[in-house]
Amino acid sequence: MTEDSRNPWQTLDSRVVYANSWMSVREDSVIRPDGRPGIYGVVLIRPSVGILAVDNSKRLALVSQWRYTLGKMSLEIPTGGSEEGESLLLAAQRELAEEAGLEAAHWTPLGSIDNSNGVTTDVSHIFLASGLVPLAGGQRHQGDEEIELVWMPFAEALERVLDGEITESVSVAGILKAALQVPELR
Repeated sequence: MTEDSRNPWQTLDSRVVYANSWMSVREDSVIRPDGRPGIYGVVLIRPSVGILAVDNSKRLALVSQWRYTLGKMSLEIPTGGSEEGESLLLAAQRELAEEAGLEAAHWTPLGSIDNSNGVTTDVSHIFLASGLVPLAGGQRHQGDEEIELVWMPFAEALERVLDGEITESVSVAGILKAALQVPELR
C-alpha cells in the first residue's frame, strides 16, 4: 500500500487475528481522524473476478447458488477469487469452467470494482466472455459449491438488476457496465 498525504489515519500496529486459505483478518491499532485511539479490522482477500459469459443469442450465463453468509439463494454471474500467482484472465477462465462448465474464445476486460472497501481489500475484475463452448463433463465445481447454471436473455438480467432481484455486487456492476459499454447487448 502506498502512502497518501491525504490519509487522516495513523496505523500504530498490525496483527493477523485469523487466516484460512482464501482470506485473512488483520486488526490494526490506529489513531482515528478525530485523534482518538481505535481498532480497525481489515479482511484481506486476493483479487477476484466476475465473468459476463454471453452467447450468440445475447443470453447471459448466470449461476444460482446458496450463499451461506446471507442464508439465501443468489442469482449471479460466475465469480471467484484468484489463486496465488494466477493472472486475472486465468482466474476468470478457471472460474467460468468451474461454475458454468464453459470456455470462451474471446475475453474483454470491463474494468474493476472495490467490494465493500470499508472492510475488505477485495478488488473484483470484470470480464466479458464470448465465443462460448460447453466443456466436456460440464461444471467443475469445488466441494463447497452446489451451483445451477441458468441462461437468461441479457435484457432480462439487466431488468432483474434494476428491480433488485439480482443483488450480488460484482453481478450488478458487471451487468450495468456491460449494458453501458457493449451497446450490442442492449
